[in-house]
Amino acid sequence: MNSALSAADELAGVLADPRTAWRGAAPAGGRSWPQSLAGGAAGIAVLHIERARSGRADWAAAHAWLSAAVCGEVTAASNASLFFGAPALAFVLHLAAASSNRYRRALATLDDATLTITRTRLARARARIDRAERPELREFDLIRGLAGLGAYHLSRQPGHPITRDVLRYLTRLTSPLPGTSPLPPWWTTVAPSGEPSPDYPRGHGNFGLSHGIGSVLAVLSLALLRGVAVPGMADAISRICAWTDQWRGDGTAGPWWPGFITIEQARGRRVDPALRPRPSWCYGISGTARAQQLAGIALGEPARQDAAEAAMLAVLRNPAELDRLQETGLCHGTAGLLHAASRMAANSRTPGIGAELPRIAARLITQLAARTDPNPELLDGIAGIALVLHAAGTGAVLAPHWDTFLALA
Repeated sequence: MNSALSAADELAGVLADPRTAWRGAAPAGGRSWPQSLAGGAAGIAVLHIERARSGRADWAAAHAWLSAAVCGEVTAASNASLFFGAPALAFVLHLAAASSNRYRRALATLDDATLTITRTRLARARARIDRAERPELREFDLIRGLAGLGAYHLSRQPGHPITRDVLRYLTRLTSPLPGTSPLPPWWTTVAPSGEPSPDYPRGHGNFGLSHGIGSVLAVLSLALLRGVAVPGMADAISRICAWTDQWRGDGTAGPWWPGFITIEQARGRRVDPALRPRPSWCYGISGTARAQQLAGIALGEPARQDAAEAAMLAVLRNPAELDRLQETGLCHGTAGLLHAASRMAANSRTPGIGAELPRIAARLITQLAARTDPNPELLDGIAGIALVLHAAGTGAVLAPHWDTFLALA
């Protein structure tokens, strides 16, 4: 895909200098802080690190963005996660250190901080389970919670006790809470925003890869595939799959799963097909189908894998579904779909997914040409798009995987 690689090179050139990447002032809020993986310098550094690792660029831009990412005090507070603070920077330096000894000392310091953060979060989560209380999303999800920290530890140090400690917690998360309702034990007390809301007085059940049980399913499945197992882990994967199977739709546009369900939908045992989410990474097919595929492979269930791949292929061939992705980025847009489909194609039993990738890449480039938003971010902006196009153009699959933060590999 020469056009994809050329587009990636052009976007990376726009983001070469941290001093000029934002047109005017950077947007306000924690997302744009340097140590944010989603929107700050840490995330944009991932693009330049991957280009340097693959030999597509030298390390100058990567060094500049890494310097920008650590320009302030690094937080190891209670809100630190894979996407923010010490763990986010540890993940970025983990990628960089794979090809350079330059970052080993800083990475060791960040690893120590991330270990402390993870142990604190685990202790809090275990105490909550012991009280038979329901979790908040931020306890277990990918972006803020222990699924994200588990994804990091699985990539960085699969043999370390902390990795199995997180896997034990994620396994225990799926075990029924004593004295609770038939709702699954990961049914959360908050709204999809992660905060209490009168619109969700009984909380909700979240399927998404960004904030829901999809991230737990993906991380546990990846661990099992890599031979990093704890007792009961396969059963935990099966319990999650049994719940998602209850809610899988099989419409004319192919199999699909809800983004989340409310207590009313749970009681009625039905989600209106009109509520099918757009095929994004965060809540749609791009994330849920990949998690189901990984689970099918991990459990040795070809029917599950086939259903997941059929869901992805149906979306890739359905113009109406593709048109629902009006955005271009990793989280909500076409870039997330392209990259998830690429990951699925590499493991697929279903012919056809790989053949659709050049067309989806061309669609993304066309969308990008019409984009007026200069947002440089990794998760929603052009850094993430450039990474996906770079991956599509080079075909490089380097370990450690940059898309670990998406729970896709």
